[in-house]
Amino acid sequence: MKIIAIDSSGLVATVAIATEDTLVAEYTVNFKKTHSQTLLPMLDEIKKMTELDLGSIDAVAIAAGPGSFTGLRIGSATAKGLGLALDKPIIEVCTVDALAMNMWGTDDLICPIMDARRDQVYTGFYEFDVNDELSVIHERFAEDISTVVKMLNETGRRVVFLGDAVPVYKDRIETEMTVPYRFAPIHMNRQRAGALAFLAMRYMREGRTVTAADHKPDYLRPSQAERERNSNP
Repeated sequence: MKIIAIDSSGLVATVAIATEDTLVAEYTVNFKKTHSQTLLPMLDEIKKMTELDLGSIDAVAIAAGPGSFTGLRIGSATAKGLGLALDKPIIEVCTVDALAMNMWGTDDLICPIMDARRDQVYTGFYEFDVNDELSVIHERFAEDISTVVKMLNETGRRVVFLGDAVPVYKDRIETEMTVPYRFAPIHMNRQRAGALAFLAMRYMREGRTVTAADHKPDYLRPSQAERERNSNP
C-alpha cells in the first residue's frame, strides 16, 4: 500500500509519501507563506526526489478538518484534484486525530489545540490504549479555551498539549490548569503528514475511504461570513 498524505489545515503545510512500513518522504514548512504557494511545489519536489510514479499510489490522505477554512479548502482541492486525475480514493482523517498521533507512546491524556479565534480552539481528547492504538476520549469539538481547561482538570490526569494554539493560550493554560501538564517539544507539536499517513493506512485497511467526487472538508463550525449572514437575515 502506498499513499500521499496532505495537511494544510493550519499554519503548517506538510506532505508525505508513505508505505505501510516506511515513511518514504516528508516535507513540512511552517513559515509565512500561503498554502496555495507552497503545497503543490512541495508535492512536486518530493515526487521528483523519490521518483514517484503517481499512478502507483493507492490513495490520497487528507487532513479533512477542523482547521483554517482557507487551508482546508486548498488541501481538499489538491487532494480532490489528485484523486480525480488518478482515479484514486480519498482517505479523510480528522486533523486533531492526526495531531494526537504525534504523541505515540505517551501515557498522558493528549490534548491537541488549534486556534479557532475568538478565544476558541478546535480540540479533542485522546490516549493510547494497551495495544498502543490511538483511542478517542472526546471527539473533535470547538470550545472556549477556559472550558477546555476545566474539562481537562476534571479528568484528574496529566495532560500533554500540542498544536498552533499553544503559543496563543499558553499563559491561560499555565494559570488555569490544576492537574499536571506539559507541552510537546518542537519536533512533535505541529501537523506532520507522516502521522496523518500512519492513521490513513489504518483507515484504508478498515475500508474507510470516499471517492474524490464525494470528498468535502469538515469545517466543524460555520465560517465568520456565514455567522454574520445568519445573524443579519
